[in-house]
Amino acid sequence: MSFIEATRKSWRKRIKDATVSLVRIPRMQKSLMVFAADVTLCILATFVAFSLRVGALSFPVSEPLFFAAVAVPLFAPIFYLSGVYSTIFRFAGARTIFNLGKATFAYSLPLMIVFLFRQVPDIPRTVAVIQPILFFCLMATARVGIRYLVTDVVLADHFGGGIQRVMIFGAGAAGQQLALAMRHEPNLMLVGFIDDDKRLRGQRLNETRIFHSSELSKAIEKRRVDRVMLALPNASRKRRAQIIEQLRPYKVSVLTLPAVSEIVDGTVSVNDLKEIQIEDLLGRDTVPPNEILLGKTIVGKTVLVTGAGGSIGSELCRQIVQIGPKTLVLLEISEFALYSIEMELAALAAELGREIEIVPVLGSAADRETVDSVFRLWQPQTVYHAAAYKHVPLVEANPLEGIRNNVLGTARLLAAVEQFGAADFILISTDKAVRPTNVMGASKRAAEQLVQSRASEAREGRYSMVRFGNVLGSSGSVVPLFRQQIEAGGPVTLTHKDVNRYFMTIPEAALLVIQAGGMARGGEVFVLDMGKPVRIGDLAQTMIELSGLTVYDEHENPDGDIEITEVGLRPGEKLYEELLIGSKPEKTDHKRIMKASEAFADRASLDQFVTTIERCTSNDEAIGALMKIVPEFDHDRDVKAARAE
Repeated sequence: MSFIEATRKSWRKRIKDATVSLVRIPRMQKSLMVFAADVTLCILATFVAFSLRVGALSFPVSEPLFFAAVAVPLFAPIFYLSGVYSTIFRFAGARTIFNLGKATFAYSLPLMIVFLFRQVPDIPRTVAVIQPILFFCLMATARVGIRYLVTDVVLADHFGGGIQRVMIFGAGAAGQQLALAMRHEPNLMLVGFIDDDKRLRGQRLNETRIFHSSELSKAIEKRRVDRVMLALPNASRKRRAQIIEQLRPYKVSVLTLPAVSEIVDGTVSVNDLKEIQIEDLLGRDTVPPNEILLGKTIVGKTVLVTGAGGSIGSELCRQIVQIGPKTLVLLEISEFALYSIEMELAALAAELGREIEIVPVLGSAADRETVDSVFRLWQPQTVYHAAAYKHVPLVEANPLEGIRNNVLGTARLLAAVEQFGAADFILISTDKAVRPTNVMGASKRAAEQLVQSRASEAREGRYSMVRFGNVLGSSGSVVPLFRQQIEAGGPVTLTHKDVNRYFMTIPEAALLVIQAGGMARGGEVFVLDMGKPVRIGDLAQTMIELSGLTVYDEHENPDGDIEITEVGLRPGEKLYEELLIGSKPEKTDHKRIMKASEAFADRASLDQFVTTIERCTSNDEAIGALMKIVPEFDHDRDVKAARAE
């Protein structure tokens, strides 16, 4: 280490220690010290003003001292009443300087009355004009200087070795509000804005430079950015996805503001920021719902939702309450889930001013007496059957119970609809029902066939089903798991590097399910357009990079932060999900809903299958019956393929 470098480090340490000591002083003492510093600056400004006025460095000191003796008693009460000494230095900015300027102007008025308009012997009149200007410049410089000293030296230690240098993407109203909110966050330092508007390039917003989006690389490197905040609440998902892709190569964490509709009071704060969601990565915007289709099976009717406390069931209930049924019956096997959704829906109905009867029913859709009782008492006109065991490994480990729940639950409801009458029955199905490799998917395909068979014979009522892939935020979703693993320092675990999945947000899926039900004529297999499948390995890498970290690789990046490891496919898990058994889906009036025509077993075979499931007592017997009714069920197909690689 050179002598110069050692000296620099020594002085930096002394400055740091001195600054830390000052920061820890009680607030009242700090204010007194600031006042004492201002008195010194006032006297200094007086001597400099005299020097500038007389054009010399040597002059009698009696006149400047007399001037200062008048100036100090003048500025002290004015500055105190103006709130100058209630400012916290580490937040000093444009508003602080503006308030200081107002106080200085108020102080200069009586000063000019005394020395400018009423001649004082041996004191030049113009000193009364020059001194306040110099005084203001010295105080402003001192305050801004101390702010950056405290920020760079003290807070860097306090917040784990360095504050976050932040760049805001979006210089509009949301970006400006976010910048103002950041002034009260001592661990965040705004170092620039990024915007797509070329007209703003090189401009300054509250003294902070605006870069054009084409300068992203230069701006991040030049300003040593640690974090990028997306202040684009009105941006489409497609544009968000493009920006996120631009940011991936840089070691910066990325946060985003939600849509305007999610910001309740219309004002933006740092607390509104959230981590990048997978829906932002998909780059697919939702399609505005068809209000006629939404209301067709719900408005003014009694609606039954099974599995009302689950991921899809609860969101269906929220959307249904907003549309306006007469009565909403909630059938749920989990006591806590039922209690939670009932309380939430009651509050939502009250907030919307809707008089909706919400009926919680604790029980299983697979229990005949419970289902018959619900239909006898409430006579639902529309049924959304969302109740199912859907966690693939758990159903794989408990096949008999999984098959009973998913198959018998559907059979019981269909029998009740046939006996008591209902205008619409909509089964919530899954992409795992297509050429299933696991018990859960095969049981859902069997449930689909039960609905198709009943629809083919029904003279009244409409029976349909809606098939879609993974919903974001559902129980067992991989996204929160990856986030937890990243926060814990890794590793991020994948079942297989080539696994890919379709993804859709829960609200979008629920709205599309309701609209599909409104299209039904009977027997349709509606398939939701899930967009492009996402490779889970790519998703894990993107989430790591957008956390400001890098992927560890023994050969390519041994200095990386988070390792991605493969743990092997779980029992019954597929590499690739499919949505269609056939290859020619039909279009519907909705661009995100397709319709498929698929073969199914005859009614007699299905009735016999249901009877077998009711009576069987072993896993092997239940799986054997399932394989007969779902001949495309290949239990080990994808596991074998993965092992072969």
